[in-house]
Amino acid sequence: MKLLLSACLFCLTAISYAQSEKLFNDTSLLQPIEITAEKATERNPFAKTNLTRADLKQNNIGQDLPFILNNTPSVVVNSDAGNGAGYTGIRIRGTDATRINVTLNGIPYNDAESLGTFFVDMPDIASSASSIQVQRGVGTSANGAGSFGGSINVSTNELVRKQNIEVNSTIGSYGLLKNTLLFNSGIFNKNFTIDARMSNIKSDGYIDRATARLTSYFVSASFVNTKNSIHLNVFTGKEKTYQAYYGTIEDSLKNNRTYNSAGTERASSPYENQVDDYTQTHYQLFYTHKFNKYLNGNVAIFLTKGKGFYEQYKAEQKFSKYGLPNYGSIKKSDMINQLWLYNDFYGTIFSLNYDKKNTQLIVGGGYNRYEGRHFGKIIFATVQAAVPLNYEWYNTPARKYDFSAYVKWTQSFGKYFQTFLDAQLRNVDYNINGFRKNPNLQVGTTNLFFNPKLGVTFSKNNLKLYASFGHATKEPNRDDFEAGIAKRPAPEKLNDIETGIEYKTKNINIGANFYYMQYKNQLVLVGNVNDVGAYTRTNINDSYRTGIEFFGNTKLNKIFSVSGNVTLSKNKVKKFTEIIDNYDNGTLVTNFYDEADISFSPNVISSFVVNINPVKNTSLIFTSKYVSKQYLDNTSNNNRKLNEFFTQDARIGYTLQGTKNSEVHFYFQANNIFSKLYEPNGYTSSYISGGEFITENYYFPMAPANIVFGVNIKM
Repeated sequence: MKLLLSACLFCLTAISYAQSEKLFNDTSLLQPIEITAEKATERNPFAKTNLTRADLKQNNIGQDLPFILNNTPSVVVNSDAGNGAGYTGIRIRGTDATRINVTLNGIPYNDAESLGTFFVDMPDIASSASSIQVQRGVGTSANGAGSFGGSINVSTNELVRKQNIEVNSTIGSYGLLKNTLLFNSGIFNKNFTIDARMSNIKSDGYIDRATARLTSYFVSASFVNTKNSIHLNVFTGKEKTYQAYYGTIEDSLKNNRTYNSAGTERASSPYENQVDDYTQTHYQLFYTHKFNKYLNGNVAIFLTKGKGFYEQYKAEQKFSKYGLPNYGSIKKSDMINQLWLYNDFYGTIFSLNYDKKNTQLIVGGGYNRYEGRHFGKIIFATVQAAVPLNYEWYNTPARKYDFSAYVKWTQSFGKYFQTFLDAQLRNVDYNINGFRKNPNLQVGTTNLFFNPKLGVTFSKNNLKLYASFGHATKEPNRDDFEAGIAKRPAPEKLNDIETGIEYKTKNINIGANFYYMQYKNQLVLVGNVNDVGAYTRTNINDSYRTGIEFFGNTKLNKIFSVSGNVTLSKNKVKKFTEIIDNYDNGTLVTNFYDEADISFSPNVISSFVVNINPVKNTSLIFTSKYVSKQYLDNTSNNNRKLNEFFTQDARIGYTLQGTKNSEVHFYFQANNIFSKLYEPNGYTSSYISGGEFITENYYFPMAPANIVFGVNIKM
């Protein structure tokens, strides 16, 4: 309540000030303020989907960002909690989030060490986004980790010219509650704007105890004139989620789909604070200068600060495991520990843009530095006298430096042809001073990557044809180095060929894109665990993805419009050796596969949306999603797979128009209306014990039929 009152007071104060300064005076503006070199333009030869502010607003019903992108081509999403709130994941063309480059206004967002993307750390970012571009394949050069399956470019810096206030509230199944307050000052005093947002999301989750408590704020301020622009963003996300990342074992799917083993090591009842508690704050400052009508430059500096921990109840823990002596004859104790991470990520990005007649030239790059401190604390033990106060059993800092520079040249020839050349040089220096389970393992590695791309586009009237080639390289992540010095992983390499055709008119947009992605040294799980009990990823020499993506949308008449996409693909790993641990004698068993399917890579992904506007201000939206079976590992074993699924959602909306630009929009949405029981994510483990070959499959079930009701008020 205090938060809401403070927000209201802030908005009223800003409105009063803006009105006193003649809020709506017009001026000449640079549009938009951001490092634009990250995005592919309309005529660049790459597969991409652009989502506008209206698209994002329509799909923003309290779920995490991946679910807002669920209907874009080749995308499969998942949720630990089963209802899209809290920890979520996304795959593009079967590629996981550690290989998807994510930027916020051109600034890298992927975690520097795991290379993953934790959207839960920026709750409700879609409410502040002006647009999102999803590129599939290598795409254009971007700051940060290399794109091996796609990239997601989130923009928040588009100037809002008119004053408005929005209040958005959503309530739904499984305790879902989302409240968002938005304020846009519009242009005041000729050159200034202020935008602000406050969000609160709560969910109990479909999975047992998979609660999420998410809060965030976003504040930005801009100064713009005909030659210069300055833009400051400050935004914070805080998440506290009950851990649900262990999954549900296969035997429980029929009778106990929502079972969560997290916290159950405590004998009496599940530990109530088995949580992930993390806060992340972003500071972004942009400056743009227009030298003349052909040349402009951009520079940004940024700082991202993170701080948080996992808390766990661990039963019967040996003191020696934590570097502690036995307490007399007592060797074990129940403990509550916290795995902490403090991290600072800071740096700069820049570009110089020349655009005259048929030539566009962009020179840019970035430098960033990551400093992370990993440490563990024991905060409770049943034999408390054996544990010193505030005892830390490991402290393993890490540092990473990343510098990149690129040149992008777009040249038009005649009326119809346009060529694109893109060359990026990236240097990565990574130092790890130990791991939690292997504190004495020191890692120091430096990689220099060269990533060229080239392509050609033919455009005439409503038709576009394009072809491109892109090469990408990417460093291993933190976990890959824990295998040990003798098994140090090599960087991954990818050659990507894309060809496409698109036909676009006022009411029709249809197209197809063919891709062939050839990997060298792709890191994949091979089945065994390393010396510290972690699953090992190993470089394999040869693997590939190839497929065709069909997409389209059309407005049939004033009432009906339809859109959809279908991806048909083949995803193979060649000459793959599975390694199985034999715990009976300490040996390894190997199984060789000449060719097998890459894990989590369905051969068919499709989405279909029907939009009906039967009467004025009323809309009906029906959405369908199909994903074919996926394998949990790289053996094409039908005993280790995710079943195919087909889900349908339905939504009805009504808008009540007020005076001027005010409106109230009501909507009711039913998700998974036929209660399909499905699991889009999971993992598997196989081993030999007691003379038996044992396979254990774990799954992350999604919720059956559930509902959401929302009200959006715009003033």
